[in-house]
Amino acid sequence: MLIRKVENFLRAHKMAATKFGRLAAHDPRFVLDLRMGRIPRKKTEERTLQWMAEFEAGSRTEARPLSFRPKTNGHSDRSHALEVKGFRHAA
Repeated sequence: MLIRKVENFLRAHKMAATKFGRLAAHDPRFVLDLRMGRIPRKKTEERTLQWMAEFEAGSRTEARPLSFRPKTNGHSDRSHALEVKGFRHAA
């Protein structure tokens, strides 16, 4: 079951449930809903497990949600900028 894997991940990384939900599923209530019996779609479960594997592999940039990953469109002048919902922020 996904909830068992998520709970073990939260304990191992000392991460809050809402933070995990925001990062892995773009839903701060994701873990809370799982605890209440929510059954995610297969694609959501696969994406969550992939995110957890990337995070544990130390690829934390890849484990970020797509909207928070560094921009890689060839602009070298601001290579550390992050694009967040249309806004650029320094990393």
